[in-house]
Amino acid sequence: MTFPEITDLLAAQFGSDLQANTQNLQPYLTVPANQLVAICQFLRDDERLFFDLLACVTGIDNGPQANTMEVIYNLTSIPYEHNLMVKVVLARNTTSNELPVIPSVAHIWRTADWHERETFDLVGIRFENHPDLRRILLPTDWVGYPLRTDYQEQDQYHGIKTK
Repeated sequence: MTFPEITDLLAAQFGSDLQANTQNLQPYLTVPANQLVAICQFLRDDERLFFDLLACVTGIDNGPQANTMEVIYNLTSIPYEHNLMVKVVLARNTTSNELPVIPSVAHIWRTADWHERETFDLVGIRFENHPDLRRILLPTDWVGYPLRTDYQEQDQYHGIKTK
């Protein structure tokens, strides 16, 4: 199935809030965060699509000026040999200590469990209803999120120089 066919199928099912971008080398579909779980469930369960593999979840910090973050999902249908990139844009929440929040898809694809934990750990995006959201690469008491554009590395960690 081609990207336009997938996009048309999703637009018919979920409405016009979806934004298709074909300007990049790999086209992608931007979806609202409040529809993410329903769309992902449909992408996996619909027999015409059957996206049975969540290959990657990527978190991107667009910086304090843009005040947005992105979560990108790379999906593959192994039997049908088609791919889809789905993006969600979130407010960065720079005015408070709250992290941006997006629903977890770990109950749809088991691989999301560790992908979401890595994104949480390094970028600071919280995945609501994740079964075990905790740091996966950094120590549990690490301060901050190293892949944020405004991250300030600590000078020391438990008496060990970090710079």
